[in-house]
Amino acid sequence: MKTYANRTDEELALLYTAGDNKAFDELLARNQQKLFSYILFVVRDHDMANDIFQDTFIKAITKLQEGKYADSGKFSFWLTRIAHNIIIDRFRRTKSEHIIEPNADNDLSHLSNDTLTESSRESEYVNTQIMDDVRHLMETLPATQREVVYMRYFQELSFKEIAELTGVSINTSLGRMRYALINMRRMAKQHQILLDMEL
Repeated sequence: MKTYANRTDEELALLYTAGDNKAFDELLARNQQKLFSYILFVVRDHDMANDIFQDTFIKAITKLQEGKYADSGKFSFWLTRIAHNIIIDRFRRTKSEHIIEPNADNDLSHLSNDTLTESSRESEYVNTQIMDDVRHLMETLPATQREVVYMRYFQELSFKEIAELTGVSINTSLGRMRYALINMRRMAKQHQILLDMEL
């Protein structure tokens, strides 16, 4: 019996392309929770998230079988990119994607990173509370903004990685984050929530 525990995702992907179906079962087991969480957070609909999740793995299987996967050391990144493209296609079809533009009252002057970087127990508690508040505020953002905030703060991706994943420029990623923070800050003020974050 083969063991897959010590294999990287990339090695498993290549084993699958060589005909080892069990290798793909292991890939699915390793990546399904993180991928589904990402999809659900962006689309906010459990049934749609399930459909997109299934479509993502079907497309991944197809690409693997067609030899369209090259070991780049980033299998999960590649998988997330497939999911992102399917989500965007779905939004385009339903014409439900929209952008909230900032108004003249919005600014970023009060955002700082001090609270998020302190390491004391008190600041850890505050950080946890802030991230919980951020999750709630993110629910009201448009999909493009919600996605970039999720990737930045919950997946801890760089803006370069976010740009690559979402197929836009780094400036566009930064712009989406900026508008997301403006919108979240405005909502936080309305609900009297302390939001102490920066890009």
